Amino acid sequence: MIRKNALAGIALAAAAALSLAACGGSTPSAESSSPAGPTDITVYNAQHESLTKEWVEEFTKETGITVTLRQGSDTEMSNQIIQEGAASPADVFLTENSPAMAQVENAGLFADVDKATLAQVPANFRPSTGKWTGIAARSTVLVYDKNKISEDKLPKSMLDLAKPEWKGKWSASPSGADFQAIISALLELKGEAATKEWLKGMKENAKEYKGNKTAMKAVNSGEVDAALIYHYYYYGDQAKTGDDSKNVTPYYFKNQDPGAFLSISGGGVLKSSKNAAKAQAFLKFITGKKGQEILRDGTSFEYAIASGVAANGKLVPVKELQAPTVDPAKLNSKKVTDMMTEAGLL
Repeated sequence: MIRKNALAGIALAAAAALSLAACGGSTPSAESSSPAGPTDITVYNAQHESLTKEWVEEFTKETGITVTLRQGSDTEMSNQIIQEGAASPADVFLTENSPAMAQVENAGLFADVDKATLAQVPANFRPSTGKWTGIAARSTVLVYDKNKISEDKLPKSMLDLAKPEWKGKWSASPSGADFQAIISALLELKGEAATKEWLKGMKENAKEYKGNKTAMKAVNSGEVDAALIYHYYYYGDQAKTGDDSKNVTPYYFKNQDPGAFLSISGGGVLKSSKNAAKAQAFLKFITGKKGQEILRDGTSFEYAIASGVAANGKLVPVKELQAPTVDPAKLNSKKVTDMMTEAGLL
């Protein structure tokens, strides 16, 4: 079925669906460029679709380079790229979380990111390997019902949520890539034994929901006292009606706690790209000043992290988050999903 879209510089149409490998999610949608001219680059996009379309529109306006977007989740797209290997039609891969990027990197499918692009991104917002780069970030928070929990009763550490006194009081969405990235950071920071113990406590204590918005909504409606999610779900709802967050307050663990983990959204150029220079130009654009300003001023409420662009003024400044240092290249999604399955959370 063809659907046209008035996006400047490109018209996107639904194309043949992509098959999935080793993934239980839905098939990612495929979109193609206008018949009026050939597409220059194809982006497999697991980032917020609206944000990436804004990036594409401005990039095409500035450069004349046309872009096809194929939309899916982190895991869907990383598995798809690995299945396709050297034959992948993707030139660029964008994600919401780091583990999917590390998965593709570990498969040897990324080219080196141009040094000029890496220079735009502080070292703490990209992997040490230089095979991909951070493009945005999101902070872990505990959103809680301010009518049920006083500030002095909040946990000092994310690790405290596994203690008996938190049984039945908090929630999460363990099946999502967002939460699995948080556990990947816990594994890297505290090791396997501590992570297993925490997951065991989570299984005993937490209520499971499908999706972070649902978990936050459950806190807002009084079903549960707190939820471990990313910050932008709260700020996004507040920017709209606030109906799902009026009784909710975000709590930042800080102090380099695992619960202060700042997850890096990634971007990389595929080694198999037939349009590498244009793909690298797109990555340079979205990490450049204009691309980061589009992020800052948009509705995703993720953190701008590159080219000296400050975050949206409504957010807690990055420096105040006191996030732990985690090399995103070391986040192990396969190990984490195995451990979560063993704990009965997947």
